[in-house]
Amino acid sequence: MRAVVGLGNVGPEYAPSRHNVGFWVIERLLPRAPWRRRVYPWGEVFRASPGYLLRPATYMNRSGDAVRGFLAETPLLPSDLLVVYDEADLPVGAVRLRARGGPGTHRGMRSVLEALGTEGVPRLRVGIGRPPDEGDWVDHVLSPPPPEEAEALAHAADLAAELAWTFLTAGLPAALDRFSREGERGPRII
Repeated sequence: MRAVVGLGNVGPEYAPSRHNVGFWVIERLLPRAPWRRRVYPWGEVFRASPGYLLRPATYMNRSGDAVRGFLAETPLLPSDLLVVYDEADLPVGAVRLRARGGPGTHRGMRSVLEALGTEGVPRLRVGIGRPPDEGDWVDHVLSPPPPEEAEALAHAADLAAELAWTFLTAGLPAALDRFSREGERGPRII
C-alpha cells in the first residue's frame, strides 16, 4: 500500500496558485477510484484499493505536521509516500521524479523531511519557474500562472498525475521506469 501526498495551501484563494500544483495532481487522481474520504484536523485522507491520497490542511510551511499525522494513522513508511509539489528551481512545466533527496528551497518539503527525520521520501516536482527578474517570491508562488504558463502547468500536472497513479498502483520502480520512457518523448521531463 502506498500514498500520494499533494502539497498546497488550503482555501479557495490559493486554489489556482502555482504553489498548489500538488493539490492539482490530487484533483486529477480523485476520479480514478471510489475513494472514501476522512477529514482530520491536519488534512483530508482518501482511501481506495489502490492506496491513499493526502491533501494537507496545515498550509504549505507546516506540511510535515500533516504527513506525520497521516503516518500515525496508517501502516505506511516514509518510503511508501510520493510527495508532489511545485518547484521554482525547475522551468515552467518540467517534471522531475526522484526516490530521495533534500528539500532544496521548498519550505513545504523541508517541513516534511524534518517531521519524518529522513530524506528517503520519494518526490515528484513540477516546475513553476522563478519570478521574472528575481522579483517577489511570495507573490510568484501564491499567484495564478499567466495564460502563457497555465497550459504548460496543466500538461505538467496531467503528466504528474499519470506518474503518481503509476506509483500508487505499481510502485516506485514502475513510476521511475515510466518517467524515463516519457522523457524520451519531449522536454517536459528533466
